[in-house]
Amino acid sequence: MKRWLPSLNGLRAFESVARHQSFTRAAEELNVTQTAVSHQIKTLEERLGLKLFDRRSRALRLTEAAKNYLPSVRSAFDELHDATERLIRRDGDATLTVSTLTSFAAKWLVPRLGGFQDLHPEISIRIMTSRAAVDFARDDVDVAIRYGRGDWPGLRADRLIREDIFPVCSPKLLDGPEPLRRPDDLVSHTLLHVVGFLEDWQVWLTAAKVDGVDPSGGLRFDLIVNALQAAIDGLGVALGRTALVEGDLATGRLVAPFDISLPIEAAYYVVAPEQTADL
Repeated sequence: MKRWLPSLNGLRAFESVARHQSFTRAAEELNVTQTAVSHQIKTLEERLGLKLFDRRSRALRLTEAAKNYLPSVRSAFDELHDATERLIRRDGDATLTVSTLTSFAAKWLVPRLGGFQDLHPEISIRIMTSRAAVDFARDDVDVAIRYGRGDWPGLRADRLIREDIFPVCSPKLLDGPEPLRRPDDLVSHTLLHVVGFLEDWQVWLTAAKVDGVDPSGGLRFDLIVNALQAAIDGLGVALGRTALVEGDLATGRLVAPFDISLPIEAAYYVVAPEQTADL
């Protein structure tokens, strides 16, 4: 038996009118006349055999049938949009756009791009850095790497890296005028802070049972990458985070002077819309 489907124009008009609660604004969005929208809605109602809008009151209201129908119509349009985007992406220039944080890009992501390009030379990579949450429906972004607890409603979040925090510094501080050997020696050194994580030093010093060190004194930076660079340059001691310091620890640009690290709840997650997360 042949299945009947409503007119796509009629469904677009229905969804737009329902969203705007106005025939006039729907007509402006669809770039047609208000008469054309009214005709499309009337034709759709006739084909469906039911009313979609209650026009008896001054305010335009959806009927109960329309309220039940609308989510499925919107979902169908979303699926068409996503399928079209995937088709264009596959048949056109294969570019993967990744949004992430500046420090994570500099210290973890960019150093690994060469290996990824060797494995997937057919994919072009575009890296965008931002602290703002990604609006996947609006922004030209395929996937984001974000820091948090993985609770972003409506999105799939796969944990990429968990982290510990621990002090890191230049090797020259270990044997300088004030050798850094024990946690208590921090009293003679400058603490390097990152705005947004100012409580971290207090937490670490408490866990290490260090007294006499001002947890708020020292230098402050807006980005972790800047605090780590200051530590590399010997300006003080920063709190390193696993993903961001492993490269510098491996090359000896930084050292971890103490064997005391603290796990933290937040982690880096790969975030994407559910419908495109597996592509």
